[in-house]
Amino acid sequence: MLGTRLTLAIEGGLPLPEAGRIAVFAPRAGADLSALPKDRVEVVTGFRPDHVAFERQGYAVKTAAEGPYAAALVCLTRAKAEARDLIARACEVSEGLVIVDGQKDEGVDSMLKAARGLGQVSSPLSKAHGKLFVIESGDFSGWRAPAGQVVEGWQTAPGVFSADGVDPASALLAAALPSLSGHGADLGAGWGYLSAEALKASPKITALELVEADHAALECARVNVADPRASFHWADATTWKPARMLDFVLMNPPFHQSRNADPELGRAFIRASAGAMTPRGVLYMVANAHLGYEAVLAENFGEVERIGGDRSFKLFRAERPSRQRAPAGLGSGKGRQRG
Repeated sequence: MLGTRLTLAIEGGLPLPEAGRIAVFAPRAGADLSALPKDRVEVVTGFRPDHVAFERQGYAVKTAAEGPYAAALVCLTRAKAEARDLIARACEVSEGLVIVDGQKDEGVDSMLKAARGLGQVSSPLSKAHGKLFVIESGDFSGWRAPAGQVVEGWQTAPGVFSADGVDPASALLAAALPSLSGHGADLGAGWGYLSAEALKASPKITALELVEADHAALECARVNVADPRASFHWADATTWKPARMLDFVLMNPPFHQSRNADPELGRAFIRASAGAMTPRGVLYMVANAHLGYEAVLAENFGEVERIGGDRSFKLFRAERPSRQRAPAGLGSGKGRQRG
């Protein structure tokens, strides 16, 4: 893992600068950064659960790099366009080394090969199913993501969920929604498609709160959802609490924390929705057909019904919430696969 490779690299002579800040891009909560001087590290992440985790450890944390830095470390993400953008950003703001670390199942081998085509790159250190290498020189500006990425008329960004267009599960749920009214929320709102469609179709909605852990996705949602009834919260949907209890909740919850499926994440969303609504609140949810959420829905709502779907997805309506809260800190799906 990162901590092991980083420690071995430093022990092997990786020339870290003796002074100046070191930017660490996109580390996941639990990543071991102890090989670096903590007082000089600045973690750069827009994923709220990771942001909070490193803040609690006493690290300086930002959503965007504020260079220049003496060096930078990039922790590769699974989304290729996002990972390349992170490397390009690191090269822009670092006056020294740019270290790249990643697991094999996150594409580190292909990234190493591509980086060698653009610049001078060190021999990699291979350990714990991953690699660490150093970009010593080269022009990586072509890897920068465009400032405004518009797909099918919607603004998205590399690495966000459904960056290449409207998610079919969200489209299925949007088409099945009845006319809504009152104060609601979209948990795990992403770049705002479901919220935008709900607001357009339901003039009796008085307020809709978009809750999303991915800062980049939420910034896109601010562009895509111009309706004055919308408000935006950069937060972990599984722990977020509304200022007032909600009349309805919409969601297409993520079910991946990493490459492996984690249905508990979707279950946490369901528990959180029950805990955020009035006794007459209603949940509208879409999920992948193979995910067994029926039991947790029944545990948290007095009435649950299947309202549609197809071979890939299933739609649910649940009411009479029991207000159970979700376990803390499960996240809300940056770059994770959803329903």
